[in-house]
Amino acid sequence: MTNPGGHFSSLVAQPALAGRRVPVTVLTGFLGSGKTTLLNQLLCEPSLDGVAVIVNEFGAVGIDHDLIAETHDDTVLLANGCLCCAVRGDLVEALNRLAARQDRPLRHVLIETSGLADPGPIVRTLMGDAAVRAQFVLAGVLCTADAVLAMGTLDRHPEAVRQLAFADHLLLTKTDLLDGAPPSPALLQRLRDINATAPLHDDRGDQLRLLSTLVRRAADTGADAGVVEAPFYRGPAASDTGSGMGTADEASHRDGIRSFVIVRDTPLPRDAFAAWLDMVIAMRGEDLLRVKGLVQLADAPDRPMVIHGVQHLFAPPTLLPAWPGPDRRTRIVFITRGVDAQALEDTLDVLLRRHMRRPAATAAPPTEAAP
Repeated sequence: MTNPGGHFSSLVAQPALAGRRVPVTVLTGFLGSGKTTLLNQLLCEPSLDGVAVIVNEFGAVGIDHDLIAETHDDTVLLANGCLCCAVRGDLVEALNRLAARQDRPLRHVLIETSGLADPGPIVRTLMGDAAVRAQFVLAGVLCTADAVLAMGTLDRHPEAVRQLAFADHLLLTKTDLLDGAPPSPALLQRLRDINATAPLHDDRGDQLRLLSTLVRRAADTGADAGVVEAPFYRGPAASDTGSGMGTADEASHRDGIRSFVIVRDTPLPRDAFAAWLDMVIAMRGEDLLRVKGLVQLADAPDRPMVIHGVQHLFAPPTLLPAWPGPDRRTRIVFITRGVDAQALEDTLDVLLRRHMRRPAATAAPPTEAAP
């Protein structure tokens, strides 16, 4: 179905996906940052039965796969390539095979990426491939960062910066090698600059509890319910909005990536919001590393609309049965390359004013969340 209003407008009009989808958690992080060690410790928990693991390695021989297979017998290796490029077709095939299996229920999928992988194309595959999207949904992206070597890694490797920028949670590893000293304040500040919206976890026990909780919650309560636990939905505190008309809390860093949150206190007209996002995608789509949020619609104020996007590609939005907490404001996180937060605020204001001056139009109902 096409819509002259634009890409996102056409997605809003799509029918809802039927049935429960399997949640997928992506674990990313640069080479040597501790992903496999953390994953192995997590998979020792007997309560994670029904969780499949997809491991991607850059090279023809899969060492990590063998290490993980010692503790988990439901592991798929995608070797000799990187999920962001050479083996994306293999990822789709692996997910489809997992969905089709009959031997035992599939509750959750964990994808450990290659240390060189840009997580953007992985997330786009989960959102953009129709067969995958019908059966799987992104539950979150977690990224490991080495407390000893991360500063130099971020200086030399832009892939490491993008991995951190994409994450819903940051996991600071190898803090035990600091001889009891706290992590470098300069490193902590740089991590906040790259991704101001993701909580930082620097204790290994807390990291394992976080991973276990996220996997269990998403698997047991259903994919779409699990997604709303992602930290960005909490948004800034109510006192941060000033006049209450909106906010764009912004952080940027020397690599050109900036993050900000657009907040609106009043419900948004669906067609005006969709037209605004169409415009943003058309003008700055290449620079939208990730967009995620909850939107309060004027025609469904009690049911938040969930949006997820990577560059030009957005997943069809869904309506949740209810707000995940008492905060019912629109909160949209933008992680971008050089996009001006105030410009987005201003264009949204313009489109909202135009909408208020127009006669009321009949609108199609927003998409329902899959049960």
